[in-house]
Amino acid sequence: MSYTQKQVTDALRLVHYPGSDKDIMGLDMVRNIKIEGKKIGFDLVFQKSDDVNIIPLKKACVSAILKFVDKEAEIKGNIKVKAVHVVEEAGVLPNVTNIIAVASGKGGVGKSTVSSNLAVALAKAGAKVGLIDADIFGPSVPKMFGSETAKPNLIQIDGKDMIEPHEKYGVKMLSIGFFVDPAQATVWRGPMASNALKQMIEEGNWGELDYVLIDLPPGTSDIHLTLVQTVPVTGAIVVSTPQDVALADAIKGINMFEGAGVNVPVLGMVENMAWFTPAELPDNKYYIFGKDGCKKLAEEKGLDLLGQIPIVQSIREGGDNGTPAAVNGDSVTGMAFADLAAKLQSVVSNRNEKLDPTKKVQITR
Repeated sequence: MSYTQKQVTDALRLVHYPGSDKDIMGLDMVRNIKIEGKKIGFDLVFQKSDDVNIIPLKKACVSAILKFVDKEAEIKGNIKVKAVHVVEEAGVLPNVTNIIAVASGKGGVGKSTVSSNLAVALAKAGAKVGLIDADIFGPSVPKMFGSETAKPNLIQIDGKDMIEPHEKYGVKMLSIGFFVDPAQATVWRGPMASNALKQMIEEGNWGELDYVLIDLPPGTSDIHLTLVQTVPVTGAIVVSTPQDVALADAIKGINMFEGAGVNVPVLGMVENMAWFTPAELPDNKYYIFGKDGCKKLAEEKGLDLLGQIPIVQSIREGGDNGTPAAVNGDSVTGMAFADLAAKLQSVVSNRNEKLDPTKKVQITR
């Protein structure tokens, strides 16, 4: 025996949110109903992850299904609680829980390396992950994933053309590098680059994801403004080396996100190239670019230091040959990126519990 979706929704219309005269169906709190034989499951979506009504409402849903659908229905344990965060706005990325911008003030600090390996580490930890290469003029994600020849397909969903992201190592990804000749320079004015980013965000068939990482170009530019105007960003990560010249630009990136016109929380910093450890001397550390520069800046700014990634030959080799270092979770570098992923998940959860959802930047003239 199999139940109908109408039986389930009719039962759930009898469940009211405490203190409200509206039922949970009318409040759009029930998503992704799945029925397989006697098994019934769905997502129960709350505005905040610490809503005091989560447990009572879950119990009320179970009771309603057992009473009004079938007392033998398999509903217990099949209700997934989710929290609406910053991206359930204006229909853009409606099934993505967190959008994370990965930025740097200065070029050459390994931001794309961090983005790629972090995405892989999150996927290995069990998260559903997407990666958008927003460095329109210098896309490097295709090479770092060994996917230079990938050509994402167009598919039709509800009569609309959508781009199917390329997937590798558990990460869904889109990059302008998939659509242009890698040997040719992308000579575009700002609006063209911004439109390319919007297309990858809005027309990508991203599906349900826990995280989408946006690998931004260096500096502060049209691309950064386009991102915060297109989607409400959960938070930003700023990548830098420990040297003073890189940190000076990192400060500008932090100030841009935290400025009154943008108001995107900076989740923390990642210190890349923190030290050099030669393979033949694994216990030695040589601080080529200075020591603890990001750690000190993070303390000054009241930010978390999410991780310190050493200079290791395998990271460079992995980026060049298309196998991110994080794929090998048992290696020193693999463990460093796994720790970074775990720290990011923790600070994102903390941010979502304590802060209101970010709002998209409104265009004013």
